[in-house]
Amino acid sequence: MKIGIPKEIKAQEYRIAMVPYGVAELVAHGHQLFIETRAGDGAGFRDQDFQTAGAKILGNAEELYATAEMIIKVKEPMEAEWPLIRADHTIFAYLHLAADPAQATALQKSGCTAIAFETVTDIYGGLPLLAPMSEIAGRLSIQAGAHFLESAHGGRGVLLAGIPGVAPGKVVILGGGMAGGNAARMAVGLGASLVIIDRSPTALRRLDDFFDSRVTTLAATKSVIADAVIDADLVIGAALVAGGKAPQLISAELISQMQPGAVLVDIAIDQGGIAATSRPTTHGDPVYIVDDVVHYCVANMPGAVPRSAAHALTNAILPYALVLADNGADQAMSADPHLRAGLNVQNGAITHEVVAEALKK
Repeated sequence: MKIGIPKEIKAQEYRIAMVPYGVAELVAHGHQLFIETRAGDGAGFRDQDFQTAGAKILGNAEELYATAEMIIKVKEPMEAEWPLIRADHTIFAYLHLAADPAQATALQKSGCTAIAFETVTDIYGGLPLLAPMSEIAGRLSIQAGAHFLESAHGGRGVLLAGIPGVAPGKVVILGGGMAGGNAARMAVGLGASLVIIDRSPTALRRLDDFFDSRVTTLAATKSVIADAVIDADLVIGAALVAGGKAPQLISAELISQMQPGAVLVDIAIDQGGIAATSRPTTHGDPVYIVDDVVHYCVANMPGAVPRSAAHALTNAILPYALVLADNGADQAMSADPHLRAGLNVQNGAITHEVVAEALKK
């Protein structure tokens, strides 16, 4: 199969979907790999590295899309890329269509087969291709929150770790899944006072056991969330509905009741965000302030650490890329219901039930 890896064009997106050892593995299976020139620069990989792995370097996105049968990329196709997508293309990427009706319509019109990393499942009920980026985003969320809690950045001037004689900062994490759990690891490591809120008793029990009662776990209700958020220094939005829009857990009124200078890091912004006041930002302009609350809503947080993220993403997606390339998309998905769960668009239709419901398709 002819496989294309384009250069990402989303603002401040420096990741690449496949590092050289992943390219070499696909080439060893007999596939042709095409990399857009300088696609790996942001993650520290040169064109020569991909050539050594067996890939051919192409000069621009137009040439790459025209040549490839399967496009593997990190972020969703941007508007400039939509006209390049053909009906015979298989797109394999993070799509997050539930919060992006314009992209969904463009993919439908193209007639392509679009498989979303974020809805591929595994035998344990997990999301194996979303997991590594959720791990990174969760860990980065505490770093970002601690940074923007500094007074110089509009925060309330709280040191999350505290110091002897001074209480640590209070962190509230909404969602106890992969992103929330990794945010909790970082917060506990810093010594912050931590509350994790989730609607799943199983998730809360798992987190309580893992952290050996060093965190407070609470079952999610509207009043529990409100009481915790109002008193927080840092709120991490990590709630997820696989394939669907993120649940809106924080109203504009609740934001107005939070402490001045508190920080909200909305990891779920790719899926619409967990707060009524959330809107996507970029690494170049990551925050804005609403009612004295600092909002950090960068839509591609792992792009801040592109080398680590590219390695982690390659490790996760390579087995699936091999199956798709070796067998073709239709046969691969027919044989594997977990890969088929990643199918979001095919033959002009939205094929994922949760995505279709979110988009009202």
